[in-house]
This record gives sequence, C-alpha cells and structure tokens, in this order.
Amino acid sequence: MAQDFDRAMREGLADAIGFVGGALIGWWAGRQFGIDFIASTDWNAQQVAGLVLIVAGCGLGRWAARKLMLKDKR
Repeated sequence: MAQDFDRAMREGLADAIGFVGGALIGWWAGRQFGIDFIASTDWNAQQVAGLVLIVAGCGLGRWAARKLMLKDKR
C-alpha cells in the first residue's frame, strides 16, 4: 500500500508541476509572438491562438513531467 501511495503522490506532483510549468511556457511562447492572452480584453483569433498555446503547453508539460518523474519507477 505504501508503494501505491508513493506512486500516486509522484503522479500528482508531476501533474501539478507539468500543468503549471507548461502553461507558463505556453504563455511565454505566445508573448514572444506578440499574443498576450492573459492581459487582453479582446476575444479574437489572435487570442484564441494564445489560448491554444497555453493549453498545448499544459498538455506537453504534463507529459514531460510524467516522463521525467516516473521513468524508472514502474
């Protein structure tokens, strides 16, 4: 049971770090392209592209964090 708890804690930590870190990287990438989804009050195609970058960053960050944190602990 302790192994299950340990794995669940590592998965939760990997998810949290991956989502937040990935979202920040996606937001930063959008700002590099001149799209600031967070600060904008408009809702147009450019803002949707910024949102897509943030969401993609969340997914990729979660995937990368899980790969790094859970790679040899099966």
